[in-house]
Amino acid sequence: MEFFHTLNRGVDKRKIFLDDEDRNRFIHNLFEFNDQNKSIINYTKRFRRKDLRSPSFSVIERPRKLLVLIHAFCLMDSHYHLLLSPLVEDGVRKFMTKLNIGYSKYFNAKYERKGALFEGRYKSIPVIRDAHFIHLPYYIHFNPLDFEFHEWREGRLKDYNKAIKFLENYKWSSHLDYLGRDNMPSITQRDELLRFFDENGGYEKNISEWLKDLDMTSNKDLFLE
Repeated sequence: MEFFHTLNRGVDKRKIFLDDEDRNRFIHNLFEFNDQNKSIINYTKRFRRKDLRSPSFSVIERPRKLLVLIHAFCLMDSHYHLLLSPLVEDGVRKFMTKLNIGYSKYFNAKYERKGALFEGRYKSIPVIRDAHFIHLPYYIHFNPLDFEFHEWREGRLKDYNKAIKFLENYKWSSHLDYLGRDNMPSITQRDELLRFFDENGGYEKNISEWLKDLDMTSNKDLFLE
């Protein structure tokens, strides 16, 4: 199975999520556009909010044919991170194209703006080394620490318990679902990573260890920024 860490950022580093409605819409897009049969036009015209807390959304017109496995995600103010595996030829590109165009259409219509929302197509790096696979899910889920604990990236975090508690209260990522707390469980396909975590002591058990040992300096080539 191939893995890709993908990221896109707002043009000129502008904020692309201005309120919870924006975040909810993007997360709905993660679900809706991960479908070989779903078009951008039909979805933007017929958007219906679904129950994000449900293991399966309450309104599904038909079974989906996934383009990718979404292993992990995290939304920040100006960008987002995804960990993906393609299920069809060119699946990552097809999914990312629909995701970015669809959200841009929504954002520009809501805020009455024109032009590009994102700074480019999107960034993507293949996960080709064990270090990528070991560190990336935690790195993606730790990104919200930038809001309150900037020093985590320099290995100077003093209060690990406070940082972990902060992450437990940030709902705009797949972190809570990996903790076994249904947050937005329909978005991600977690079986592959959960098997890996279970073989290495469990996801929750290792959070403190990874937070202390994640060396951003020596591993900076693994992470998209």
